[in-house]
Amino acid sequence: MKRAAIAFTGPSNSGKTTLIEKIARALIPDYRVAIVKHDPGDKARFDVAGKDSYKFFATGAETVVVSPARTTYFSHRSKTIDQIIDMIEDFDFLLVEGLKTLPLPRIAIFRETIDESYFQYADAIAINKSVDITLHRIPDDLAVLDLNDTEKIIAWIQSHAKKV
Repeated sequence: MKRAAIAFTGPSNSGKTTLIEKIARALIPDYRVAIVKHDPGDKARFDVAGKDSYKFFATGAETVVVSPARTTYFSHRSKTIDQIIDMIEDFDFLLVEGLKTLPLPRIAIFRETIDESYFQYADAIAINKSVDITLHRIPDDLAVLDLNDTEKIIAWIQSHAKKV
């Protein structure tokens, strides 16, 4: 599989990050994986005050830090998913957390209860045993996945991810 994307959505603390981590760790031995995380509140911080890269970014300039082990790009401009895909370029699977209106196949993640407002954005739901599914009307076109069965979720991703 080459350059396929899948998205994950769900309420805060539903387990999105944990599931994406599990999937990435399972895929990485055999595939190149990239992850994009949406930060709607602009709360994430990635650099340390006082370091050169922090000082350079504080000037307002686009900043790239290159080392033997990684390249880090700090931008003051929001990027579209297509621009991000072009920047990353070399991946087999792109896992996107959030950005629920992005036109990608999407797994909505729930624990304890299901927020049915996510159904319009989802192609599948992943739930654990804390969810009483009988309390909800799950649309027939939504796959229901076990949040703790990473292998089956990966199989669903491999057959449903969008080629990008």
